[in-house]
Amino acid sequence: MFHIALYQPEIPPNTGNIIRLCANTGSQLHLIHPLGFELNDKKLRRAGLDYHEFAALHEYPSLEEFLNQHGPKADNLYAFSTRGKRCYAEPEFGPADTLLFGPETRGLPADFLQQLPEKQVLRMPMKANSRSLNLSNTVAIALFEAWRQNGFAL
Repeated sequence: MFHIALYQPEIPPNTGNIIRLCANTGSQLHLIHPLGFELNDKKLRRAGLDYHEFAALHEYPSLEEFLNQHGPKADNLYAFSTRGKRCYAEPEFGPADTLLFGPETRGLPADFLQQLPEKQVLRMPMKANSRSLNLSNTVAIALFEAWRQNGFAL
């Protein structure tokens, strides 16, 4: 089962969509505080529909606490950033890998990204002069590539 980690997500409907995505793919969702909303936010619940009860959701007070519990272990943590040099489809993903995403308006902290090996910082290809993709779209693209590589096994 894959792990999706959202560091300080800001937009409730994005997280709601990702909750639904995780429920439908058997992935665990890890939310790293502070969040830009309450988990009972109406927009989050609407985007997630009734999938909240089917999603495995875990919360952490900080990135440090999340990392203490989940990584980076060897090569199984992948951070997504517009500053990454490696395309998201290049790694050979394993079913216990963690895909980490930053907040919608600023991404993951530069000092954190610099601590990771370059091969663990991934990017989505985009047209020149594009800023970024929507967070829930990025998570879906990355997760489905990882899942596809593993034969869509749950």
